[in-house]
Amino acid sequence: MESVIDQACAAALYAEGDAALDTGASLLAAAPDADDALHRRGEEFVTRAWGRGWLPADLVRFVRLELDERRAVLAATLIAAETARYGELPPRWRAQLDELPGRPPAPRNKPDRFSYASDLLELFRLLLRLPAIEPVGPAPGTASDHLHLHRPPAADEPRMLTRIRALLAKAEATGFPEEAEALTAKAQELMARHSIDEALIAARSHSAGSPGACRIGVEPPYESAKAILLDAVASANRCQAVWNGDLGFSTVVGFEPDLEAVELLFTSLLVQGTAAMTRAEAGQRASGRKRTKTFRQSFLMAYAQRLGSRLADSAERATAEADADADTATGVDPESATAPTGLLPVLAARDVAVTEATERMFPRTTTTRVRGATDLDGWNHGTEAADRARMGGSGKGHRGRGGGEHGRGGEHGRGGGEIMA
Repeated sequence: MESVIDQACAAALYAEGDAALDTGASLLAAAPDADDALHRRGEEFVTRAWGRGWLPADLVRFVRLELDERRAVLAATLIAAETARYGELPPRWRAQLDELPGRPPAPRNKPDRFSYASDLLELFRLLLRLPAIEPVGPAPGTASDHLHLHRPPAADEPRMLTRIRALLAKAEATGFPEEAEALTAKAQELMARHSIDEALIAARSHSAGSPGACRIGVEPPYESAKAILLDAVASANRCQAVWNGDLGFSTVVGFEPDLEAVELLFTSLLVQGTAAMTRAEAGQRASGRKRTKTFRQSFLMAYAQRLGSRLADSAERATAEADADADTATGVDPESATAPTGLLPVLAARDVAVTEATERMFPRTTTTRVRGATDLDGWNHGTEAADRARMGGSGKGHRGRGGGEHGRGGEHGRGGGEIMA
């Protein structure tokens, strides 16, 4: 005999519309003894998501985008229960689990049994139809090396990263633009040195390390401007970013020290840019001018494009200085035509490895042009905010320009002013 769970799922998950959900929810509301089995069925859908390349943060983000925060909390509850069964979790998962919404788990059957069952079934319907995406690490319970992707450092991270986090936290907290500028510039300087040192150590020790990947949320509103900013930060730190606008994230491909730099710097610059935009809007309102969505979009677009240009310049300087330091330390005359160089070939080889890894993960790319800025005040204020947040980089430059081209969900754009997705 078919269980009530199977009956409810058959009625609700394979049809469209609220009527199907109501039918399934009515069956479940009348069967309180099936509550545990219902949640176990939800955990099974979560397990399937891992096999399709999804991570906890990706799943919660997508549920929030497609449904709402209430269902995102339900998804987090199922994720926490499902992952509790594993003795060891893949890299990056523990930090994502610690940031899940709704912990401790949301109470069951609130506000009533029917509504709760309807919410779960709508969530199941979404999980059932999740597309497969490019994996950025092994799923729980699988071999950790079959994807040949990176393994992030343990919780006791290098002191350099601790210093960088502290500097960026101070930059985000201060109300003085000049202080934020100095703190962020110092943080990026340390990132550049850390990345270059790691590259040289790997080369000298003949390490067999290969590029890895991580996903970073790029959510509405103004997601195209945020994606441009992430692409600029990734390019400056010798990584490549692939934006999937439909699913609300970018995949960043690169070596682990560079991925860490991208995650830290993008998050901090987004916080600083949002704060600067809020201050600019307040000033405009005080002068009697009403600000609109176009102001914010233009502000963030200018902020992203200007930072891309500055990051590219800083990246070139940082690499040139490090290469000169390496020549000085080894007594090599950089003007000699036969002088061997140590740093630049190492970085070039890593660039090639990152490009090849990206092309393996995303073999088909196209481009699409995003809408340009339309509010001059927003553009000017965004450019000024980017100037205040200027910093050095640690890799090849992002050739961003206003009205650049950017990949959207399922399509991919390559290049300085373009985003792969």
